[in-house]
Amino acid sequence: MNKIRKIEKVVNAQTLLVTVDISKFKHTGYFRCPDGTEVLPFEFSNNRIGFTVFYSMIQNTKNEKQLNRVVVGFESTGPYAEPLTHFLRDKNVELVQVNPVHTKRIKEISDNSPGKTDKKDPKVIADLIELNRVLKVVVPVGVSAELRRLTHARERYLKVNTLLVNQLYDLVFLIFPEFGQIIKDIQTKTAQYLLNHYLTPQQIEELGVEQLEAILRKVSRGRFGREQAERLFEAARQSVGIREGQASIIKEIHNLLQGIAQQKHFINECESDICHNLEQISWSHNLLSIKGIGKITVAIIIGEVADFNHFKSSDELEKFAGLNLFEISSGKHKGQKRITKRGRWLLRKCLYFASLNVVRKGGIFHDHYQSYLDRGMLKQKALIAIARKLLRVIFAIVRDHKKFDRSYFQPGQLKEAA
Repeated sequence: MNKIRKIEKVVNAQTLLVTVDISKFKHTGYFRCPDGTEVLPFEFSNNRIGFTVFYSMIQNTKNEKQLNRVVVGFESTGPYAEPLTHFLRDKNVELVQVNPVHTKRIKEISDNSPGKTDKKDPKVIADLIELNRVLKVVVPVGVSAELRRLTHARERYLKVNTLLVNQLYDLVFLIFPEFGQIIKDIQTKTAQYLLNHYLTPQQIEELGVEQLEAILRKVSRGRFGREQAERLFEAARQSVGIREGQASIIKEIHNLLQGIAQQKHFINECESDICHNLEQISWSHNLLSIKGIGKITVAIIIGEVADFNHFKSSDELEKFAGLNLFEISSGKHKGQKRITKRGRWLLRKCLYFASLNVVRKGGIFHDHYQSYLDRGMLKQKALIAIARKLLRVIFAIVRDHKKFDRSYFQPGQLKEAA
């Protein structure tokens, strides 16, 4: 017989419920007391003076109503809430957040209207918190904060780099379509050198096979030789690339090449700083003991989770990552189980890519993965299942302050972590 898990209520009879509708310059606050009285929505500035006035109002209302607990809630949207959360982090309040998707769906409860205003939103947020539909607010500090900023910056620049590389492929194809058939990865040093110095088919043809071979051997350190030189020369000689407007295309390609070089330089700097900061967290070596998980993955996990002590169980951590399951069933219809994706997207992404490594032959989860496939599970779903299991192992390793060993695969071991 399954135990019914008791859900701890966010709001009780001794709680002052404070909600904030976040904006760039002015936030809208709202107080709701256990006796039903409320402080109607009011604005305060997104600066220290505004925060100080806001917190003074919280303290005055709390003392007036003789309450011993304050919960402050807001929507988890964008960066504009971060200064306020950092200001309140060391105050005598509990921070929670609600999903913006939920506020959109519940906004008609208060007034039976689909309207959305700054004065209405904090009341809707309060309704959600009273329904216990909240997520944890994790404010990283110290090295964890540095790791979160660095990993997010790296992710942004990787996206920009991918965009620039795709544009580069398109433009090179216009003037030299055959180039990518011979040198398939346009981001290699050899490809970048040729595009910077001998971009057009005419320039390649002028070099001749002998000189082209010498360049390829030197730049690629022997990976490319006579065969590639002959193929590239012949492709240049018979190229169907366009020549009209070629000068303008070349100018844009050179600009893209500079941009890609800058992105890569910054990404390398981020990764170097990530490794340096990771060394300052002694228990990071415990996570690195998991075969298939590298420093960047561990840095993302630490940066996103910040403090594992905030989570009482691996179930809470799964929810934080958006890896908790749900299904939609009605009557005879039974829906398939899926992950909610209502959590830290970068944490979820890194765990998915880590699962690709740990299920390889010889990987720690290879047998588990194969058993899922043997049971008829789709590969994508099997990888998600491995990501969930990997997160539980990570939680247990941090909880136990020890390195990975096979004992975590014993029946019941991970349940003890949950």
